[in-house]
Amino acid sequence: MGAVVALVAGGIVTWLSVRDTVGPLLGGDRCTATVQGRTVELDPEQAENAALIAAISVRRGMPARAATIAIATAYQESKLTNIDYGDRDSIGLFQQRPSQGWGTRAQILDPEYSINAFYDALVGVDGYESLEVTVAAQEVQRSGFPDAYADHEADARVLASALTGQSWRAFHCTVTGDPDRASTRLDSTGLTTRAALVRDDLEAAFGPQSLGGFAPGGVRDGHMKGSAHYDGRAVDIFFRPISRQSREGGWALAHYLVAHADRLEIRTVIYDGRIWTSGWRSGDGWRRYTPDTSTASPETAAILEHRDHVHVDVHE
Repeated sequence: MGAVVALVAGGIVTWLSVRDTVGPLLGGDRCTATVQGRTVELDPEQAENAALIAAISVRRGMPARAATIAIATAYQESKLTNIDYGDRDSIGLFQQRPSQGWGTRAQILDPEYSINAFYDALVGVDGYESLEVTVAAQEVQRSGFPDAYADHEADARVLASALTGQSWRAFHCTVTGDPDRASTRLDSTGLTTRAALVRDDLEAAFGPQSLGGFAPGGVRDGHMKGSAHYDGRAVDIFFRPISRQSREGGWALAHYLVAHADRLEIRTVIYDGRIWTSGWRSGDGWRRYTPDTSTASPETAAILEHRDHVHVDVHE
């Protein structure tokens, strides 16, 4: 059990568990991936970068093994942070060097560019899928410490499995941010600025998606009472027909959205009968989502439970 402390407000003493409550209240945002009993914790920046590494591997149609290699490499080179310094002219997630032909300084400091540059080099390594992670990473990096990548292999496997959707409901974040109110004006597609940013960001990461839940001028029906869709604050991303493959794609995207929830000011993500919400319940992870399906057909029930699409909405 976590330690217990007392908070005093207005003369009232409230006892709280440090592990379960005080951390989030003090701004301890963090992300957690758990696969086969192994748990990895990341800070928000690390989570965003790991999720983008995985998303780009999915977009490129690469195996989860590629994401494992890339994440292990970034762990070793930068601790999964986009640093602007390093040995000699090394910079970025993978400590790539402009002088060695990896690109300009500005390009390498763009995570999307540097991740794609790493994968471009990785696919040139013959049989990388069957090589040991540290061997494949070294073939790309040519590091002075060729065995160091192995130190991060186990954690990288956990993150890659969760963030590529191989492991479902395996990744969540505690997000305690309280965004300022934003404009409620709808753009030409029927979305608020925040919601449009989410849509554009996920397509930049994963490529074109099957989207719905919004329309020019706003939607007027087809959703539950009080739905964020009616305010232009929600987007649906469809994964049909329902299959293991489509569910892997759905969970990769759902986990990505949670990893970037603070940056994108996301309030809710719902998928596959589960819901994650930012704020005080975010640390609970993926809770069961149980709409009333008692009178619904199996097809309608699947839609109501979001088995065939990821729902994401943003703060007001």
